[in-house]
Amino acid sequence: MIDGPDTLEATATAFKPDHAVVDLRLGGASGLTCVAALHALDPGIKIVVLTGFASIATAVEAIKLGATNYLTKPANTDDIEAAFARVEGDADATIAPAPPTSIKTLEWEHIHQTLADVDFNISEAARRLGMHRRTLARKLDKRHMG
Repeated sequence: MIDGPDTLEATATAFKPDHAVVDLRLGGASGLTCVAALHALDPGIKIVVLTGFASIATAVEAIKLGATNYLTKPANTDDIEAAFARVEGDADATIAPAPPTSIKTLEWEHIHQTLADVDFNISEAARRLGMHRRTLARKLDKRHMG
């Protein structure tokens, strides 16, 4: 396991990977930091972000930081391989009308945007959301998808 930016840089420099699967939550850290570091070391690396905490905000940030694709859990090896293979966007993708957004979904997106804004610092996110840290942690545990 890579436990910090120095270890990440040393490992990536030594192994020179051309593909990487990065979980959005790396212990207490954000996988977005890892995506940015890997992309800075090699702009040609193909990075797939894998997460059980999907949100539009983190998907956009992951792509901006250099990820090739963004998958939600559960994902199998076929899904991951297909994500690496599909690096170009599809301008002809079907745009379906969005279903009505539930209050729970709106709450989750607001929580996740706040988490992304504070680099996944749960204490700071709870303060900004006006809730107790334990309450936020429970909400995150309930929403965890694997």
